[in-house]
Amino acid sequence: MNGSTVPHVRFIAIDDNPLDLLFITEFAKAFPFLQNCGAFSSALEGYEAQQYIKPDLVFLDIEMPGFTGLELLRKIRAEVDMAVFITSHPEFAIDGYELSALDYILKPLTQGRFEATARRIREYALMKHRSEAYEVLFEKDVLMIKEGHNQVKLSQKDIIYLEAMQDYTKIITPQKNYITLSTLTCFMEQLPSDRFMRVHRSYAVSLNQIKELRHSEVVCNNTIIPVGKTYRSAIAKLRL
Repeated sequence: MNGSTVPHVRFIAIDDNPLDLLFITEFAKAFPFLQNCGAFSSALEGYEAQQYIKPDLVFLDIEMPGFTGLELLRKIRAEVDMAVFITSHPEFAIDGYELSALDYILKPLTQGRFEATARRIREYALMKHRSEAYEVLFEKDVLMIKEGHNQVKLSQKDIIYLEAMQDYTKIITPQKNYITLSTLTCFMEQLPSDRFMRVHRSYAVSLNQIKELRHSEVVCNNTIIPVGKTYRSAIAKLRL
């Protein structure tokens, strides 16, 4: 990943475990577009730091002394563009995504998992940096995607899956990926329900692209897509 073409993303990290803070700051050094503005060991310290640093991104734990990372993000959500939870508690994932967290990482944090998150941060930062957001129009069997002064006509059958990125949705196709200024919820309201299914808060899949069904994931075109708990019963009823 080349950070030189990406706008700088200023971040702070908040975690009461010094080792976890060290992992975050060390892994971030591999991505020049990520600028470390400080590491803090409690939600209160992080809150006070956020007030004067005004970072673009916050990495934060959930269980911390004083008040939780969820409570902290609720306080600062309107002021922070991006938030990533790094926690030992999978049971709070839904709460995290309801606060529009860009990612939710389960400890122990590994370099490979951090790299995946850094790619998401990079994509989102590039979207925000672009002066021309991609617009999408829904027509029968096709999507019309505006890229600057050009329009791309994309057949629905070419879509592999959709990925939510806060107020944006990424469309994955075999040839190219598209970023659109439209939420995943909006996509699901417009796309036919007999062709597309939401399988996770952050993912929807094209039913004709599913190659394999598993208990907690589906495989689409060699890509493994997670299936959220609330969607598993619907997925179990599918027949390929």
